[in-house]
Amino acid sequence: MGTFFTVSDEAIKNGECTDSYFLRAEEALHDDNLNPEVVMEVTATSLPDAYAVFCGLADVLALLDGVPVTVDAMPEGTVFFNNEPVLRISGKYRDFGRHETAILGFLCHASGVATAAAHIKTLAGDRQVFSFGSRRQHPAIAAMIERAAWIGGVDGVSNTCAPEGMPIVGTMPHAFVMCYKTPEDAWRAFDKSAPASVPRIMLCDTYCDEKSESLRAAACGATAVRLDTPRSRRGDMRAIIEEVRWELDCHGHKDVKIFLSGGVTREDVIAYRDCIDAFGVGGTIANAPVIDFAMDIVEIEGEPKAKRGKRCAIKQVYIKSDGGHVVLPAREKAPEGAEPLLERYIENGKVVQDSWMQDARKRAAAMVAKMKIA
Repeated sequence: MGTFFTVSDEAIKNGECTDSYFLRAEEALHDDNLNPEVVMEVTATSLPDAYAVFCGLADVLALLDGVPVTVDAMPEGTVFFNNEPVLRISGKYRDFGRHETAILGFLCHASGVATAAAHIKTLAGDRQVFSFGSRRQHPAIAAMIERAAWIGGVDGVSNTCAPEGMPIVGTMPHAFVMCYKTPEDAWRAFDKSAPASVPRIMLCDTYCDEKSESLRAAACGATAVRLDTPRSRRGDMRAIIEEVRWELDCHGHKDVKIFLSGGVTREDVIAYRDCIDAFGVGGTIANAPVIDFAMDIVEIEGEPKAKRGKRCAIKQVYIKSDGGHVVLPAREKAPEGAEPLLERYIENGKVVQDSWMQDARKRAAAMVAKMKIA
C-alpha cells in the first residue's frame, strides 16, 4: 500500500487489486483442474447519455501485455451506444479472470470522464472548455483524468502532471490575490511574473462585485476576467455576466473576454454559452458518472453461451456510412459498405497495436461531429 493509500502498479499488474470472489473462484477452479477456453465481452446496457466515448484501453493493454490472451477492442475515442461490445478477451479463464476488476475500473472511469467532456464540449459550441477538476479527485489519478478529458475534447487542462501533448492552463487562486494589499497589486505581480505566453486572465470576484473588479483588472491589462463567484453568492448569474460585459464594453474594453468557473454544470454551459468566452469545468468532468460496463462470458469452449440478460456469441460492431451502428454475430457477413469497429490489439499475449492519445482525441471529435449528436 502506498503512502497515500494508493495501490502500486506492480500489485495491479499482478492481479492483486481485485474483488475477493475472483480469487476464491480461481482457487476452486484450480482444485478441480478446470480452466475453460472462454470469450468475454465488455458492454454497457445503460448509458448516462445517448452516446458515450470509449476510453481507458491503453491501461488495459498495459495490464494484459504478456498475459496469454487475445484482445479485440474499439479504438479509444470511438463513440458507442448501449449493448455494443467495446472490448473482447479470448483465453483460458484462470489466466485472466482475476483482472476483471482492474479492466472494468480502467474502462468505466476513463470512459465516464471522456464522455462528460465530449458532451460539454459539444454543448459549448465554439466556446473553449478547460478541465479544472484536479481538486475534485485523488491526485494519484490526475494524469488519467486529464488524459480522458483531453480525449473527450477539452481545450486544455489544469493539472501539472497531465500527460505530454496537451496545453496546461490556469489563472490564479483567490489566496494569491489575498496575499497582496489590493487586487491591483496581485494582478500587476502576476503580469510581471508570468511568462509572456500565459494569458493575462485576472480573477475578479475576491472582495467586491464582479463588475467593479473586472473594470479594475481591465485597467491593469487583463486580456480576460475570470468570474468564480461561489454558488451561494451568485444570485442571477446571467445578470452578473451581462452587467460585466456591458461595463467592459462601455469603458473601451470590448476585447477583454469573460471566463466562467466555479461549479460549472452542463446546464450552466447551455445557459451562458452565448455570453461567456470560455468555461473552466471541474467536478462535472472529473467526477462524471462512470460508464457502467460489465464483462461477461459469451462463449465457452467454442460454444455460444451467456448468462440471463446477456446475448451469447462473439459479436462485431459495424459503423455505416451515415454513422449508424449495427451489432451482429461476428460470423455473419458484414452489412454492405459498413466497417468493423473492433480491432485486434493483443495476439496471444503480445501487444500488436498501441493506443495513442492524440489519435483517440481526433477520432472522438470526428465521430461526434459526424453524427451530430449532443
